[in-house]
Amino acid sequence: MSLSVGLRGTATWVVREEDTAIVQGSGTVPVLATPRLLALMEAAAVAAVAGALPPEATTIGVKAEIEHLAPTPVGMEVTAVAELVEVEGRRLVFRVEARDQVEVIGRGRHERVLVDVAKFLAKAQAKRSG
Repeated sequence: MSLSVGLRGTATWVVREEDTAIVQGSGTVPVLATPRLLALMEAAAVAAVAGALPPEATTIGVKAEIEHLAPTPVGMEVTAVAELVEVEGRRLVFRVEARDQVEVIGRGRHERVLVDVAKFLAKAQAKRSG
């Protein structure tokens, strides 16, 4: 496993009606919702490290700080890029930026933590059994 600074990943979506602030419940306008922008940025971060993780490991999002800078209408393509800028033990920090077909629409930082999939899922399932 080689999680090194500089790893980059991208994710691209076309904004659909279900991605809008109205449908997501985060606003009253039919443009890309901030929660969906964050999800796209997270997908780019996941892609950045996907090839560097052993099969028993994954990363989980634990922190995000983003600025949503410009609106994007339904039907427009949006691409997010994530670059791994810091590795501290299990903690991974990414610089993220998203663009639509016209301009930068968002940027920020996103943190993920490396976890063992089986242990993580066991912890989640333990909540069901009290």
